[in-house]
Amino acid sequence: MLLDQILKADKAKSYDPKFIERLKVQFGDIFENFHRLYPYRDDVWQHIEKLVDVLHKNHQERKSDLKKLDDKREENPQWFLSEQIAGMMLYVDRFAGDLNGLSKKLDYFEELGVNLLHLMPILKSPPNDNDGGYAVSDYRQIEPAIGTMEEFNQLSDKLKKKNMLLMIDFVLNHTSDQHEWAERAKNGDKTYQDYYYCYDDRGIPDQFEQSLPQVFPDTSPGNFTYSEELNKWVMTVFNSFQWDLNYTNPAVFIEMVDVLLFLSNQGIDIIRLDALAFMWKKIGTDSQNLEEAHLLIQTMKSCAKIAAPATLFLAEAIVAPTEIVKYFGKVDENSTSNECDIAYNATTMVLLWDSIATKNNRLLSTTIKNIPTKPRGTTWLNYVRCHDDIGLGYEDQHAEWAGYSPWDHRQFLINFLTGKIDWSFGRGRPFMEDKKKGDARISGSLASLAGLEKAMVENDQRQIDFSIKRIILLHSVIISYGGLPVIYAGDELATLNDYSFENDPIRAKDNRWMHRPKMVWEVAERRKKLGTTQHSTFHQISHLLKLRSNSPEFADFGNCYLVDCHNQHLLSYVRIFDTYKTWVVVNLNDHSEQLEYEMVEYMGFDAGKDLYDKVSDNKILFNNDKYQLDPYQFVWIHQK
Repeated sequence: MLLDQILKADKAKSYDPKFIERLKVQFGDIFENFHRLYPYRDDVWQHIEKLVDVLHKNHQERKSDLKKLDDKREENPQWFLSEQIAGMMLYVDRFAGDLNGLSKKLDYFEELGVNLLHLMPILKSPPNDNDGGYAVSDYRQIEPAIGTMEEFNQLSDKLKKKNMLLMIDFVLNHTSDQHEWAERAKNGDKTYQDYYYCYDDRGIPDQFEQSLPQVFPDTSPGNFTYSEELNKWVMTVFNSFQWDLNYTNPAVFIEMVDVLLFLSNQGIDIIRLDALAFMWKKIGTDSQNLEEAHLLIQTMKSCAKIAAPATLFLAEAIVAPTEIVKYFGKVDENSTSNECDIAYNATTMVLLWDSIATKNNRLLSTTIKNIPTKPRGTTWLNYVRCHDDIGLGYEDQHAEWAGYSPWDHRQFLINFLTGKIDWSFGRGRPFMEDKKKGDARISGSLASLAGLEKAMVENDQRQIDFSIKRIILLHSVIISYGGLPVIYAGDELATLNDYSFENDPIRAKDNRWMHRPKMVWEVAERRKKLGTTQHSTFHQISHLLKLRSNSPEFADFGNCYLVDCHNQHLLSYVRIFDTYKTWVVVNLNDHSEQLEYEMVEYMGFDAGKDLYDKVSDNKILFNNDKYQLDPYQFVWIHQK
């Protein structure tokens, strides 16, 4: 009835029938969510009308080829669960200089076996206070140093022709203090002051501070910053120059939906929703993972399903395992999520580093068995490293069940990965260290954390070989485990820590820049020279990606199951789809381990057929009912 009032208006005459059909399907959820989010406002209906106008405008502006893609993906809503998708995350400027430079490097991704590019923050941000691009000053412009929106569209078109996918970041929680909205607020515009959390005195901020944790206690303590230009206290949860958006104001939500759809219309396939866990603030809580934050994302998803249904959402929610799965929302009968389609698998990433440090599967196995499973029809983004630090975000209870003291075990991992234990190989550095609590996150490149830096400094060939094996082992898991594998640029070449950031006054205080190095293309050329570390890592990872793309059982249809081999040093799981089955066994130890033949019978393989390793294409031969896995060896067992 209420929707009919909008559709009967003169402006509805130009509405596309597909748009109206999708609007009718989603409108009930939008209307209900608006009333749950804004129950005490008497102008909700006006805001909903404005929202429908925004949806219609963006749908009209959407190019015809993208509308065709909308139809195609609606017909196959599980398209992104395919075994044939693998990604790479990168900084455009550090990888290729600019967008035009990146366009010239697409053959590199094809050579590796990557067909999804996640471009780290590319929207306009201030030259200095920018948090690596996460302090956006204009959502509708590309950072001038790397190109223009026209060049971005050219890249997008080129990727589409190659059947490659594109993902970018959309910073939801805050803008730069130099964004147009913030500048208008500073100039006294009350409308835009209401876009942020602004207060005349410390009364309400102090109430918030009683329960709000600190994200960056070393560099940006507290959650409010006094703005002399505004003459008010502004909520700044991340950094003093990042002003938190006030989503209790529905006008803010509509503005951000408009931006989201504008970005989608540039040909973006996946939008990474940055810091979505922080979107709703409430006094007396930690203002993370609140129900209202989920309602905001669900409503955004409904809007995308109406105006740009080909677009997927990736949840950047680096939170407790029990909270991460909630960002998948619910999956309807059409196999589409009402919230996020993909989420970072930060839990498994951390557990893999734990397994490498401890040489066992105890914490990994205990955690995975005791956290909720994601809904079928959604998928994880699996990764070993990314642009950010490593937070030890497993739950204390799971550590106890694995036989560890939670506090002591975190101390061990921090010290191990930062090389503070004599026999450890890690060469990371603590990030945001809290010496009173004995807590820290960890910075460092994959290769340096895996021991290659230490081994090369010591010129220890045996340890160099072990380090490369660890790098490949970790990638083998994210490539074969249930989800979408994404490689962090440089890891395919075993790139070490870059300490040059210490000489940059802007970056020197943030040691995450040690694992954000520039791509050195002369070094990348070594991937073509047999015997180099670059050749070894690049070609082994490429081989695994290509095997995956030809293995239907590696598609993510809830078909990955942990297998207990009765040996804590072996990580094991099976992938099954239709008649296809691959049993993955990984030796986490730097010593040989035995796999018992009785496990083959348990896995239900045909006793009359030979077993093969997909990776090497060699037969799996048991000697006295035992198969020996060398240090850090892994096998993908199947029958031809």
